[in-house]
Amino acid sequence: MKIAVCVSHVPDTATKIKIADDSKTIDPNGVTYIINPYDEFAVEEALKTKEKFGGEVVVISVGSESNKESIKKALAMGVDRGILLKDDNPRDSFGVAKVLAEEIKNEQCEIVFFGKQSVDYDNSITGQLTAELLGYQCISVVVDLKFEGEKVIAEREIEGGREVVESRLPVVITAQKGLNEPRYASLKGIMAAKKKVIEEKPAAGSKPTVEILKMHKPPAKQPGRILGTDSSVVPELVRLLREEAKVI
Repeated sequence: MKIAVCVSHVPDTATKIKIADDSKTIDPNGVTYIINPYDEFAVEEALKTKEKFGGEVVVISVGSESNKESIKKALAMGVDRGILLKDDNPRDSFGVAKVLAEEIKNEQCEIVFFGKQSVDYDNSITGQLTAELLGYQCISVVVDLKFEGEKVIAEREIEGGREVVESRLPVVITAQKGLNEPRYASLKGIMAAKKKVIEEKPAAGSKPTVEILKMHKPPAKQPGRILGTDSSVVPELVRLLREEAKVI
Protein backbone atom coordinates (compact mmCIF):
# COMPACT_ATOMS: atom_id res chain seq x y z
CA MET A 1 0.00 0.00 0.00
CA LYS A 2 1.30 3.43 -0.94
CA ILE A 3 0.17 6.41 1.13
CA ALA A 4 0.69 10.11 0.39
CA VAL A 5 0.40 12.91 2.90
CA CYS A 6 0.38 16.49 1.64
CA VAL A 7 1.66 19.26 3.90
CA SER A 8 1.77 23.05 3.82
CA HIS A 9 4.50 25.32 5.20
CA VAL A 10 2.66 28.14 6.97
CA PRO A 11 3.33 31.07 9.31
CA ASP A 12 3.16 30.17 12.98
CA THR A 13 -0.21 31.31 14.35
CA ALA A 14 1.66 33.00 17.22
CA THR A 15 3.64 35.16 14.78
CA LYS A 16 2.68 38.80 14.37
CA ILE A 17 1.84 39.23 10.70
CA LYS A 18 2.61 42.42 8.78
CA ILE A 19 1.42 43.15 5.26
CA ALA A 20 4.17 43.85 2.73
CA ASP A 21 4.45 47.11 0.80
CA ASP A 22 2.77 45.59 -2.26
CA SER A 23 -0.42 45.04 -0.18
CA LYS A 24 -0.71 41.55 -1.72
CA THR A 25 1.69 39.46 0.37
CA ILE A 26 2.87 39.24 3.96
CA ASP A 27 6.19 40.68 5.07
CA PRO A 28 8.44 37.64 5.70
CA ASN A 29 10.75 39.51 8.09
CA GLY A 30 10.47 38.04 11.58
CA VAL A 31 7.90 35.44 10.55
CA THR A 32 8.40 31.90 11.85
CA TYR A 33 7.13 29.13 9.57
CA ILE A 34 5.92 25.71 10.71
CA ILE A 35 4.20 22.63 9.33
CA ASN A 36 0.49 23.38 9.05
CA PRO A 37 -1.06 22.22 12.37
CA TYR A 38 -3.93 20.30 10.73
CA ASP A 39 -1.39 18.51 8.53
CA GLU A 40 0.20 17.00 11.65
CA PHE A 41 -3.03 15.02 12.17
CA ALA A 42 -2.77 13.89 8.54
CA VAL A 43 0.85 12.77 9.00
CA GLU A 44 -0.02 10.85 12.17
CA GLU A 45 -2.95 9.08 10.52
CA ALA A 46 -0.80 8.16 7.52
CA LEU A 47 1.80 6.64 9.85
CA LYS A 48 -0.85 4.74 11.85
CA THR A 49 -2.27 3.36 8.61
CA LYS A 50 1.17 2.19 7.48
CA GLU A 51 1.86 0.59 10.87
CA LYS A 52 -1.37 -1.38 10.59
CA PHE A 53 -1.29 -2.42 6.94
CA GLY A 54 2.33 -1.93 5.86
CA GLY A 55 3.52 -0.05 2.79
CA GLU A 56 5.22 3.29 2.31
CA VAL A 57 4.37 6.87 3.29
CA VAL A 58 5.60 9.73 1.14
CA VAL A 59 5.19 13.39 2.15
CA ILE A 60 4.59 15.93 -0.63
CA SER A 61 4.74 19.72 -0.40
CA VAL A 62 4.41 22.50 -2.97
CA GLY A 63 6.48 25.64 -2.42
CA SER A 64 9.92 27.11 -2.03
CA GLU A 65 13.14 25.75 -0.52
CA SER A 66 11.90 26.63 2.97
CA ASN A 67 9.16 24.00 2.66
CA LYS A 68 11.84 21.40 3.28
CA GLU A 69 11.65 22.28 6.99
CA SER A 70 8.07 21.00 7.16
CA ILE A 71 8.99 17.96 5.08
CA LYS A 72 11.83 17.21 7.51
CA LYS A 73 9.37 17.42 10.43
CA ALA A 74 7.23 14.75 8.78
CA LEU A 75 10.29 12.61 8.04
CA ALA A 76 11.37 12.88 11.69
CA MET A 77 7.91 11.68 12.74
CA GLY A 78 8.43 8.52 10.67
CA VAL A 79 7.50 9.25 7.04
CA ASP A 80 9.67 7.27 4.61
CA ARG A 81 10.59 9.92 2.06
CA GLY A 82 9.76 13.41 0.92
CA ILE A 83 9.03 15.23 -2.34
CA LEU A 84 9.28 19.00 -2.78
CA LEU A 85 7.46 20.32 -5.83
CA LYS A 86 9.40 23.52 -6.02
CA ASP A 87 7.72 26.78 -6.95
CA ASP A 88 8.73 30.15 -5.55
CA ASN A 89 5.56 31.82 -6.84
CA PRO A 90 2.32 31.86 -4.87
CA ARG A 91 -0.41 29.51 -6.12
CA ASP A 92 -4.14 29.42 -5.59
CA SER A 93 -5.79 26.24 -4.29
CA PHE A 94 -6.49 24.89 -7.76
CA GLY A 95 -2.87 25.42 -8.82
CA VAL A 96 -1.64 23.54 -5.74
CA ALA A 97 -4.19 20.75 -6.24
CA LYS A 98 -3.27 20.33 -9.90
CA VAL A 99 0.44 19.78 -9.28
CA LEU A 100 -0.26 17.54 -6.26
CA ALA A 101 -2.66 15.40 -8.28
CA GLU A 102 -0.09 14.88 -11.01
CA GLU A 103 2.56 13.77 -8.51
CA ILE A 104 0.18 11.51 -6.57
CA LYS A 105 -0.83 9.88 -9.85
CA ASN A 106 2.84 9.32 -10.71
CA GLU A 107 3.44 7.78 -7.28
CA GLN A 108 0.32 5.59 -7.64
CA CYS A 109 -0.82 6.29 -4.07
CA GLU A 110 -4.05 4.62 -2.99
CA ILE A 111 -4.66 6.72 0.13
CA VAL A 112 -3.99 10.45 0.36
CA PHE A 113 -4.11 12.47 3.58
CA PHE A 114 -4.47 16.25 3.94
CA GLY A 115 -5.17 18.51 6.89
CA LYS A 116 -8.71 19.87 6.59
CA GLN A 117 -7.33 23.33 5.82
CA SER A 118 -4.19 25.42 6.01
CA VAL A 119 -4.09 28.12 8.66
CA ASP A 120 -2.77 30.80 6.30
CA TYR A 121 -5.48 31.17 3.62
CA ASP A 122 -8.11 28.91 5.26
CA ASN A 123 -9.67 27.95 1.92
CA SER A 124 -10.31 24.37 3.10
CA ILE A 125 -10.63 23.08 -0.47
CA THR A 126 -7.26 21.78 -1.71
CA GLY A 127 -7.91 18.19 -0.62
CA GLN A 128 -11.30 18.10 -2.33
CA LEU A 129 -9.92 19.63 -5.53
CA THR A 130 -7.07 17.11 -5.59
CA ALA A 131 -9.53 14.24 -5.19
CA GLU A 132 -11.63 15.53 -8.08
CA LEU A 133 -8.60 15.87 -10.35
CA LEU A 134 -7.49 12.33 -9.44
CA GLY A 135 -10.95 10.84 -9.74
CA TYR A 136 -10.67 9.57 -6.12
CA GLN A 137 -13.35 9.40 -3.45
CA CYS A 138 -13.06 12.16 -0.84
CA ILE A 139 -14.10 12.36 2.82
CA SER A 140 -13.48 15.67 4.58
CA VAL A 141 -13.16 16.85 8.22
CA VAL A 142 -12.63 13.28 9.43
CA VAL A 143 -12.45 12.64 13.19
CA ASP A 144 -12.42 8.82 13.13
CA LEU A 145 -11.22 6.45 10.43
CA LYS A 146 -11.20 2.69 9.77
CA PHE A 147 -10.11 0.59 6.80
CA GLU A 148 -11.65 -2.84 6.15
CA GLY A 149 -9.97 -4.16 3.03
CA GLU A 150 -11.00 -1.84 0.20
CA LYS A 151 -13.77 -0.30 2.33
CA VAL A 152 -13.28 2.99 4.17
CA ILE A 153 -15.47 3.90 7.17
CA ALA A 154 -15.12 7.46 8.43
CA GLU A 155 -16.81 9.66 10.97
CA ARG A 156 -16.82 13.32 9.99
CA GLU A 157 -17.96 16.59 11.50
CA ILE A 158 -21.05 18.27 10.11
CA GLU A 159 -23.01 21.32 11.23
CA GLY A 160 -24.49 20.50 14.62
CA GLY A 161 -23.21 16.95 14.84
CA ARG A 162 -21.36 14.10 13.14
CA GLU A 163 -22.07 11.57 10.42
CA VAL A 164 -20.61 8.17 9.55
CA VAL A 165 -19.95 7.47 5.88
CA GLU A 166 -18.58 4.56 3.87
CA SER A 167 -16.42 4.75 0.75
CA ARG A 168 -13.82 2.73 -1.11
CA LEU A 169 -10.18 3.05 -2.14
CA PRO A 170 -8.61 5.03 -3.65
CA VAL A 171 -9.56 7.87 -1.33
CA VAL A 172 -8.55 11.33 -0.17
CA ILE A 173 -9.02 12.04 3.55
CA THR A 174 -8.86 15.53 5.08
CA ALA A 175 -8.05 15.34 8.80
CA GLN A 176 -9.77 17.34 11.54
CA LYS A 177 -8.47 17.96 15.04
CA GLY A 178 -9.49 15.02 17.22
CA LEU A 179 -8.71 12.33 14.65
CA ASN A 180 -5.59 11.42 16.63
CA GLU A 181 -2.81 12.81 18.82
CA PRO A 182 0.24 13.54 16.64
CA ARG A 183 3.41 11.92 17.90
CA TYR A 184 6.51 13.89 18.81
CA ALA A 185 9.60 13.33 16.72
CA SER A 186 12.01 11.24 18.80
CA LEU A 187 15.76 11.82 18.82
CA LYS A 188 16.10 8.58 16.88
CA GLY A 189 13.56 9.82 14.35
CA ILE A 190 15.30 13.18 13.98
CA MET A 191 18.65 11.47 13.35
CA ALA A 192 17.07 9.02 10.90
CA ALA A 193 15.41 11.89 9.03
CA LYS A 194 18.82 13.31 8.14
CA LYS A 195 19.49 10.22 6.02
CA LYS A 196 16.12 10.20 4.29
CA VAL A 197 15.77 11.51 0.77
CA ILE A 198 13.90 14.71 -0.15
CA GLU A 199 13.41 14.57 -3.89
CA GLU A 200 13.15 18.01 -5.49
CA LYS A 201 11.15 18.52 -8.67
CA PRO A 202 10.00 21.64 -10.51
CA ALA A 203 6.27 22.16 -10.04
CA ALA A 204 4.34 22.15 -13.29
CA GLY A 205 3.13 25.57 -14.34
CA SER A 206 -0.55 26.49 -14.29
CA LYS A 207 -2.51 29.65 -14.95
CA PRO A 208 -3.91 31.12 -11.70
CA THR A 209 -7.69 31.08 -11.41
CA VAL A 210 -7.71 33.47 -8.44
CA GLU A 211 -5.83 36.76 -8.06
CA ILE A 212 -5.14 38.52 -4.74
CA LEU A 213 -6.08 42.15 -5.27
CA LYS A 214 -5.33 43.47 -1.81
CA MET A 215 -4.60 42.34 1.74
CA HIS A 216 -5.59 44.42 4.75
CA LYS A 217 -5.96 43.89 8.46
CA PRO A 218 -9.42 43.97 10.04
CA PRO A 219 -10.37 47.29 11.66
CA ALA A 220 -9.30 47.76 15.26
CA LYS A 221 -11.93 47.01 17.87
CA GLN A 222 -13.71 50.04 19.31
CA PRO A 223 -13.20 50.66 23.03
CA GLY A 224 -15.90 49.34 25.33
CA ARG A 225 -18.40 51.55 27.16
CA ILE A 226 -19.86 51.15 30.64
CA LEU A 227 -23.42 52.47 30.68
CA GLY A 228 -24.11 51.90 34.34
CA THR A 229 -24.35 49.26 37.03
CA ASP A 230 -28.10 48.72 37.55
CA SER A 231 -31.20 47.74 35.60
CA SER A 232 -32.01 51.34 34.64
CA VAL A 233 -29.48 51.15 31.77
CA VAL A 234 -31.20 48.20 30.05
CA PRO A 235 -33.35 50.32 27.67
CA GLU A 236 -30.29 52.29 26.55
CA LEU A 237 -28.30 49.09 26.14
CA VAL A 238 -31.03 47.58 23.96
CA ARG A 239 -31.16 50.76 21.85
CA LEU A 240 -27.39 50.71 21.28
CA LEU A 241 -27.39 47.02 20.39
CA ARG A 242 -30.16 47.66 17.87
CA GLU A 243 -29.07 50.99 16.36
CA GLU A 244 -25.27 51.00 16.69
CA ALA A 245 -24.08 47.42 16.98
CA LYS A 246 -27.02 46.19 14.84
CA VAL A 247 -26.98 42.75 16.45
CA ILE A 248 -30.65 42.65 17.42
